[in-house]
Order: sequence, then C-alpha cells, then structure tokens
Amino acid sequence: MSDSATADARTGRASGTRAAGGDGSGGAGGATVAIGLAVLGALFFSVSFIANRIMAVDGGAWEWSASLRFLYSLPIFLAIVAARRGVRPVLRALRANPGPWILWSTVGFGLFYAPICLAADLAPGWTVAATWQVTIVCGVLLAPLLYDDDRGRIPVQGLVLSGLILAGVFLTQFGHGGLSWEMAGGIVVVLVAAIAYPVGNRRTMELAVAEPAGTAAEGGEPEGGEPEGTGPAGAGLDTFQRLLAMSLASLPFWLLVALAGGLRAGPPSGGQLATTALVAVCSGVIATSLFFAATHRVRRHPLRLAAVEATQAAEVAFVALAEPVIASSAPPGAWAWTGILAICAGVVLYAFAGRGGGAPDASREASPDASRERDPARR
Repeated sequence: MSDSATADARTGRASGTRAAGGDGSGGAGGATVAIGLAVLGALFFSVSFIANRIMAVDGGAWEWSASLRFLYSLPIFLAIVAARRGVRPVLRALRANPGPWILWSTVGFGLFYAPICLAADLAPGWTVAATWQVTIVCGVLLAPLLYDDDRGRIPVQGLVLSGLILAGVFLTQFGHGGLSWEMAGGIVVVLVAAIAYPVGNRRTMELAVAEPAGTAAEGGEPEGGEPEGTGPAGAGLDTFQRLLAMSLASLPFWLLVALAGGLRAGPPSGGQLATTALVAVCSGVIATSLFFAATHRVRRHPLRLAAVEATQAAEVAFVALAEPVIASSAPPGAWAWTGILAICAGVVLYAFAGRGGGAPDASREASPDASRERDPARR
C-alpha cells in the first residue's frame, strides 16, 4: 500500500473514531452511553461499602479488606490483558515512566481504597458512601491544578450541581443527630479518598494516553489487540491495560498494607477471604472497568467528565436501600433520605447537562498545535 493510501486510511479511521466519541469529547449519544456505563459501575461499586461494613462488624481487619481486593483483581486483569495480547505494552509503559506510574497508581488505588476500608470500621456503609460523594466536587475543583488546557476550566453549571450533591451529603450526616469523634474520623479518611481517586484516575489517564503504541505483532495487529488508531489519540493503553498497569504499580503499597494487617490482626478469616473475592470481582474488576471506560469516552469534555464522575452518587441510594436488608444495619432517617434524594437529583440533572453540553471545537481538537498543547510529552 502506498504512503498516501496508508495516510488516507488512517485519516478515515481517525475520523470514524472522533465521530463515535473516541476522541474523548463524545457527542450527545456518546455522553449518554458514558453516563449509563458509570451508573452501572456505581451499582457494582456499592458492593464494596456493604461488604466492607459486614467484614468490619465481624472483626475483619480493614488492612486485609483493602489489600486482598487488589491482590485478587491483579491476576484477573493480567489474564484479560494477556488474552488480548496486551501485556508487553503495559510492561514497556511501566519501564518508561516507573516513578509517575507508581506515584499516581498508589494515589488513585491505594490512597482511595485503604481509607474507604478504614472508614467502614467507623461508620455504616451508607454514611461512608454518602460522604464519599465529595469526590464529585473534588474532581471539578481540582481540574485547574491537573490540566493546562480546556479541561482545566471549572464549568459553572457543573459546580452548581456539585454543590447540590454536596448539600445532600451534609443532610445525610445531619440525620445522625450528632457527630461523634469516631464519625468525624471516618469523614476525614473518606475525604482523603475523595481527593485521591479523581487525581489518580485523571493522572494515570494522561500517562496511558501519552504512552507509545505497541509494535505490530506478526499478524499485523498491534500488541494491544486493537486496530491501529482506535486507542486514545491513536496510541497508548486501553482501559484494561491501564488497570493492569495501575495494579502492578500500586502492588508495593498493597503488600505493605497486607503486612501491616498481618502484624496487627493476624491472617484473614475464611469469611473475609471469600467476601473480598466477591468485592474484587464486583467492584475491583467490573465496576472499575466500567467507570474507567466511561471517563475515557468523555475525557476531553470538562462538563461531561464531571457528569460521569457525578454518577458515583448513585452508590448512596443503592447502599441505603440494600444495606439495612443485607447487613441488618440501621436504615437512614428522614433527614438522611432528604439528602439522598438531593444527591440523586443532582446526578439526574448532571446527566441532562452533560448530554446537552457542546463538544470541544473539532478543528482545534484536530490541530497538531492543539495536540502538542494538550500533551506536554509531545512538546
């Protein structure tokens, strides 16, 4: 095939990718799909809050609840990526930038989930899930610190809706009739997780996009198992490859947490081993994959990205309805339900706002100069 034909083919594939939302901005339909994926992910994420509370009440060490989830999910991600012939690009990416991958993977996985498990020792699952929704506001407010392009702007509409969700979070806590020191400690550690998760997710998303594509295999297909040009910016790691890279890069942190749990509380019980295996599949693999895929689809559109992140608030409703039945815990009171309804209303309004928002300027998106502005590694 001639060079001009090859260029035309690549241009056609790139145009098709942008039309399908693959450029990271997504049309209205792409935003709807992303929001739907994220809500489904929130359903599976809810398993963590309930299961962690059950294990905490039964005396299971939070260190084991946290570390076992990632120790279980690592071989699952490895098997998925290996089946798609994408392991070597992951290892190459980790060797190329070991420091950033270890740092942001530890932030996005370690400083997110370890505090969530510790909070389960201090409060019911639905209160932890409600406080966790502060991450939605954190994702919006931290954008100027994470990006130096259009994604760094704070969408006013998104900020208002995040404020509504945050007000709902405060109402759920007001329903307790007072704030104990134990509850305050739980809120503080959840706030750490709420900041760490969007920061780690967005930073590793940039690392994955910046990585060079894998060399073609003998059959002419890239090592990632996807046709050339379908990955982010036509190169980089896909969602499962990024999850595997983050799991490997954060492994030292989880081994240290597991060691601390063993020294403090001894080995995990059989029940804790089985429950964390369920959490690893539902939350660690299914939910995380759905959420990361959703954020990847709208990664270049600030309001739609905020809308996808806001869908995590649906976890509160799922946990509030399921936990009293499954774990026989105290159900939310009237004030708490008012807050939960405010959170759900914010999510619904976010979904409409994200679906209707305009996409970034296509000509600027396609401009090589704009691409260099977005990606400092290409300057």
